[in-house]
Amino acid sequence: MAGLFGAASSSSSTSQTTGDLKSDVALNQPPTDSVSDLAFSPTSDFLAVSSWDNKVRIYEIAQNGQSEGRHAFEHSQPVLNVDFSKDGTKVASAGADKNVKVCDLGSQQDIVVGTHDQPVRTVRFFDSGSPMVVSGSWDKTIKYWDMRQQGPAATVQCQERVYAMDVKDNLCVVGTADRYINVIDLKNPTKFYKTIQSPLKWQTRVVSCFTDSAGFAIGSIEGRCAIQYVEDKDSRQCHREPPANSVTNVYAVNDISFHPVQGTFSTAGSDGTFHFWDKDAKHRLKGYPNVGGSITATTFNRNGSIFAYAVSYDWSKGYQQNTQNYPIKVMLHPVNADECKPRPSMKKR
Repeated sequence: MAGLFGAASSSSSTSQTTGDLKSDVALNQPPTDSVSDLAFSPTSDFLAVSSWDNKVRIYEIAQNGQSEGRHAFEHSQPVLNVDFSKDGTKVASAGADKNVKVCDLGSQQDIVVGTHDQPVRTVRFFDSGSPMVVSGSWDKTIKYWDMRQQGPAATVQCQERVYAMDVKDNLCVVGTADRYINVIDLKNPTKFYKTIQSPLKWQTRVVSCFTDSAGFAIGSIEGRCAIQYVEDKDSRQCHREPPANSVTNVYAVNDISFHPVQGTFSTAGSDGTFHFWDKDAKHRLKGYPNVGGSITATTFNRNGSIFAYAVSYDWSKGYQQNTQNYPIKVMLHPVNADECKPRPSMKKR
């Protein structure tokens, strides 16, 4: 069967665990500064891209991988996170300007739906009878916004600054400074269902909910990834180079994305590589060659046939390392059927 962007590459038995980047297509007219987040529409192949250049850009992706900019809207400071509504008609964004914005793609109008006391790090849509937005900020709160009313519908105090958040169905997971992970049942949104300390030793960089909302993955700055069930726990190591001369190079896991059909997931990091994993079998399905710069954000489209990843500076080495010639691009990787498929279990029943 033909791949999304043309003929599917045949997998050679010698490189079963090494992936191929040769069919990847670059997004036309990418942002002019580092990419902070990527989000695909759940109803079409529209991709939202947020950036440190203060903008959110919406692109339409064609079957052949070609892309065209459809709309853009701005904050007054860098945009740190972006999400589509469940019906694909709206895009929410989190700004360093302390504002939460929602853009209606039909009218192409954007409004400020809420404001925090500090930069807003993360934003997600969810449904509670009507579409709602939840945002997490460095002001140590998460706030719920109903677009039909002024002011927050509710505010929940966290232990520390919010660094990461994800929502799937009624599961909301919030990662803060000091490695706190708060689990919220959105049917009871103003209380923490449970709070755990991250099983990883260093700062949380990303949390990502399973497709079945039974748990979530945590990625940290020390290059590890943990798989956590809401009612159980387990962990797994990811982005570390093998020791050379007794030195281990450690790279942050910047993003984790779950395949919407297979339930497998990707990790991507400062080392410029991404990997696909089977969380249940606890092994890596594919690793990919270095893409020439840090990968700052990733996402799958609605049926898992496209994996988008952003290559740009991730600020892990400070302001000085962000040079003029550092790449800024968003790549679209056509996902072949075998790349993200869980391997059959070899265990005896």
